[in-house]
Amino acid sequence: MLVCIFTGFTSGLPLFILISLLPAWLRSNQLDLKAIGLFALIQLPYTWKFLWAPFFDRFRWPMGRRRGWLLFFQALLLISIPLLGFYNPQTDLTMIVVIATLIAFLSASQDIVIDAYRRELLLDKELGLGNAVHVNAYKIASLIPGSLSLILADHFDWQTVFIVTSLFMLPGLVLTFVIKEPKVPQMKKRDLASSLLLPFQEFMHRHGLKSALTILLFIFFYKLGDSMATALATPFYLDLGFSKTEIGLIAKNAGLWPSVIGGLLGWYLDDEIRYQPRLMDLWFSTDDQYFRFCMVSSHWL
Repeated sequence: MLVCIFTGFTSGLPLFILISLLPAWLRSNQLDLKAIGLFALIQLPYTWKFLWAPFFDRFRWPMGRRRGWLLFFQALLLISIPLLGFYNPQTDLTMIVVIATLIAFLSASQDIVIDAYRRELLLDKELGLGNAVHVNAYKIASLIPGSLSLILADHFDWQTVFIVTSLFMLPGLVLTFVIKEPKVPQMKKRDLASSLLLPFQEFMHRHGLKSALTILLFIFFYKLGDSMATALATPFYLDLGFSKTEIGLIAKNAGLWPSVIGGLLGWYLDDEIRYQPRLMDLWFSTDDQYFRFCMVSSHWL
């Protein structure tokens, strides 16, 4: 389970850089709110990562199929995250979009490998607890870009902030060298086309085309509104006159710990609920919360 803590933290850090730290940086440089809202679309690789996931099963590195890919993506993230601080949002927005999209792709790909590693590492009876530990460590990672980095931004330049934030990828990088490759049965080696297409053919055959497309649309839309609202939360606080230190100390902590409690509750109820109706209930309740939030903050729009 200790491995799940480190992999969860490493998995969550790049995402929260994109949805918490990046919007704060852009708004601090007086970037238009519409442009900041559109930045939420760079999170699309997290939704569509299943499209290239089979690729990582097909190819392996000398240090192992999972550990090799993990080291590759973590090293690139460690290099790419600090690059953001070398550009000016007012004059280099295109380059910032390119780097942010690259970070999202690398992060989503890292998530694919981490999820596969966790599934191969844990027994079936350990999956519920393992997933809960992973998800909560994922959320706790938000304290770095969403709290510590914002506090640092009140005292240092943004280039330093992004460099310091990126260094929190190092524990995951070190862990990748320490952990062992999971022992799994050797798969029959197929050509590249078969490796990429067979998982989708099996998925379509299992559910039927209509059900498969419904599932894919549900995945796409389920967190879209939440992602866009989250990307605008920090700019909203800044426009209300709160300092980045105040946002880091109060606002981010206020949202984090109820989320962690909810994750633990989800693990406890894992075997007690049917997922489809509960997911729909949560979807509508989340949208209702954001609708009420918009009503309260209508003067800001």
